[in-house]
Amino acid sequence: MFIKKKTDTKMAKSNEAEHTSINLIGTGTTINGEIKSNGDIRIDGTVIGQVFSKGKIVVGNTGTVEGEVYCQNADFSGNIKAKVEVSELLSLKATSRLRGEIVTNKLSIEPGARFTGTCTMDKTPETDVKLVSKENQEKK
Repeated sequence: MFIKKKTDTKMAKSNEAEHTSINLIGTGTTINGEIKSNGDIRIDGTVIGQVFSKGKIVVGNTGTVEGEVYCQNADFSGNIKAKVEVSELLSLKATSRLRGEIVTNKLSIEPGARFTGTCTMDKTPETDVKLVSKENQEKK
């Protein structure tokens, strides 16, 4: 006699986009300025400035970055002259050349990679807020 209504138990989706987009900066392309992305970024060209990603940044063999890099994970194969802050894992591949400052939680360096600079491996959740707080400051 009584019919139970089926209730919708689906959870609400977050307003923030997932890390599904992949952005490519191709060989022969040069960007001066600031790049912000919620998704992954692959750099095979040249970037001079700041790069912010809530996902992964990959710098290919032909890629060059000069400036600052802030992301969750990173794989470097090219030339980087920058301050690099990675909240999880930074991997320096055999062909990579990095000159600068690294702040990360985990670091992987393949034989053949070259790194000149400083490395601090105490990336804590409170320092992860840096990327978010920089974005919030710029919105104001």
